[in-house]
Amino acid sequence: MEKIRDVLKKHGFTFKKSLGQNFITDENLLESIAEAAGISKEDTVVEIGCGAGTLTRALSKKAGRVVAYEVDRDLQPVLAETLAGCENTEVVFRDFSKENLSALHEEIGEYTVVANLPYYVTTPIVTRLLEEGIGVKGVCVMVQQEVAERFCAKENTPEYGAITAAIALRGTAKIVKRVGRNMFFPAPNVDSAVVKIDFIENALPVKNKEMYRKTVRCAFLNRRKTLENNLMKSFSLPRETAADVLKKAGVEEKARGETLSPQRLAALSDILIDYTK
Repeated sequence: MEKIRDVLKKHGFTFKKSLGQNFITDENLLESIAEAAGISKEDTVVEIGCGAGTLTRALSKKAGRVVAYEVDRDLQPVLAETLAGCENTEVVFRDFSKENLSALHEEIGEYTVVANLPYYVTTPIVTRLLEEGIGVKGVCVMVQQEVAERFCAKENTPEYGAITAAIALRGTAKIVKRVGRNMFFPAPNVDSAVVKIDFIENALPVKNKEMYRKTVRCAFLNRRKTLENNLMKSFSLPRETAADVLKKAGVEEKARGETLSPQRLAALSDILIDYTK
C-alpha cells in the first residue's frame, strides 16, 4: 500500500484543525496499540475517529469485526483505498457522540472501544461510555498525556478528579504506552499516551450509581472549598447535617473532595441516600 501521506495527497485531502486530525503512520506503533487493546478474533471493536484508517487496518487483523466511526466524509475515498481487503470492517460516517448506545448494543452485541481522540472530545465521550455504555467490555484510547494522567490518578494528587472517580465505578485504568508527538502526522503540540480501561462488573459496589455520580460531582464542584461546603451547596444541606454525613462516612471535617479515594466517595454516596430522600 502507498504511504499514507501519498494517499492523502492523491485524493486532495486537507487536514481540518477544527477536528483535531492527527494521524499515526508508524506500523509498529499501530500494531502495538492494537495489541494493547487485548482483542481477538472473538471480539467486535468500535473505533471512534478512524481518520485515514491506519489503526483501523491494524485492528481488522486482530478483531472479528470492526465498526469504525468517522465524521469527516472527505476521508471516504482515502478509506476506500487504505481499507481495501478488510472484509470484516465497516466504516460509519456519523458522529459517534450522537449515537444511541442502547441501539448499538442491540445491533452488534458486546464490544471494545478503541479510539485516537482529539482532546476536546475525549472526556465527554469516555464519560458517556462509562455512564451509558451497555455491553462495553473496555476502552483503549489514545489521549494527550495530561489527560491520560488524570484518567489513572490517585487521590490527593493534582491530577485526581471527577473523571478518575467516574472510571473507578466501572473498572480500572492504566497507561499502557506513551507516544511522542513526533509519531503523528501532522505533529500535535503535546505528547500522548494510550490508556486501557477494563470494565469490571461491580468494580465499585454502591447502593445507587446515580447518587455516586452526584457525590463525585459534588466533591469536585470547587476544589478550593471544603467537602462540607460543597455538600451544603450540592444537596441543600444545613451545615450541621453536612458535618454529620462526613462524620458517618469517616471523613475529616475540613477535608476536600480530592483527598477521598473512590472507595471513600462510594461510602459517602451510600450515606447521602438517607439524607436526600
